[in-house]
Amino acid sequence: MNPAVESLKKRGAIYERLGVKPIINAVGTWTDYSGSTMEPEVVQAMVEASRVMVRMRDLNERAGELIAKYTHAEAGLVTAGATDAMLLQAAACIAGKDLAKIKQLPDTEGMKNEIIINWNHNVSFERAWRAAGAKLVWVGSSASGARNEKSWQVEAAINDRSAALAFIATRACPDSFEWLDEMVKIARRHGLPMIVDAAAMLPPVENLWRFIDHGADMVAFSGGKAIRGPQSTGILCGRRDLIEAAALNHSPNSIAIGRTAKVCKEEIAGLMVALERYIKRDHIADQRRWRERCNTIATVIMDIRGVKTAILQDDWTRPVPELGIHLTSDWAGPSPDEIVDIMAKGDPPICIRKSRWWGEQLFINPHGLAEGEAELVGQRLCAAMMGK
Repeated sequence: MNPAVESLKKRGAIYERLGVKPIINAVGTWTDYSGSTMEPEVVQAMVEASRVMVRMRDLNERAGELIAKYTHAEAGLVTAGATDAMLLQAAACIAGKDLAKIKQLPDTEGMKNEIIINWNHNVSFERAWRAAGAKLVWVGSSASGARNEKSWQVEAAINDRSAALAFIATRACPDSFEWLDEMVKIARRHGLPMIVDAAAMLPPVENLWRFIDHGADMVAFSGGKAIRGPQSTGILCGRRDLIEAAALNHSPNSIAIGRTAKVCKEEIAGLMVALERYIKRDHIADQRRWRERCNTIATVIMDIRGVKTAILQDDWTRPVPELGIHLTSDWAGPSPDEIVDIMAKGDPPICIRKSRWWGEQLFINPHGLAEGEAELVGQRLCAAMMGK
């Protein structure tokens, strides 16, 4: 048996017993593919945390202090994923610390409930703000390119019902810190909070504090992607008064809309260990290892007729180097959909994706590949392309 397959089956024995096949994830930290794997120290922290009980408010407070330390924020809160963090952003901006309003959510009748967001940030994650009762006010259009034009439209949308300005920073929504800076300036002029979804914006590690340093008032991150904490966790950091309001809108408070998104003590402990380890990682070594794995796969398939490969990376949409695979006019093999399907039906299943970007048909993200798996991905991909 291939050593990589043998290792996967050994590590995934619990899933085999449950009748579920472990996969090789060559897509990245997508939720559909389990996000990422936790390091042994993170798992051990969760085991130790499971053996005793604590006051959840005490644990949340201490975790918030650690989050604040690593994000340059005034305060922090562990949430049930980044989507929960976004729900709490909206709740904090709309209901604040008013217990009557907190109890009334998601009914926002009589409250300032409008969140202003740019049209090209319409990527579906924003529904988390709506879940708290927010009304989203979309500004701009596909034709609104110049910053001064977009700024004017944002300013014009602000009124006495405005609760916040919002910014979505995701791989699927390329933007810039320059536009965030402009949004922050507008928010400051009108005394409104600037809230940011940065769920998948790690790496680089500097992004943990970069959004706060640029003036954002609350920022949401995933805890189960690059940080490699429990996949169901998230991080909310920002201004102390807003984080305090978010905490009141969250579990364990029984009247809060966030009660449905409970975070257990084991997850909080695991995330804190994972966060500390992420800060201390050798990020340069990570980049080097990812590039090596892309090269390993590219070497196996690059001589196939009709195939061109390139390692692609940029600061916003591809901070982890990815192997882009372009099928030229000489390509006579299976379609991209068929290749993806062949890879997924193998044993073990190998998950790759059709590209989201122009100029390539497939991509490989090495973030989730374990030792020896790049070689196996290359072999299986070559066989799928060659019809073997």
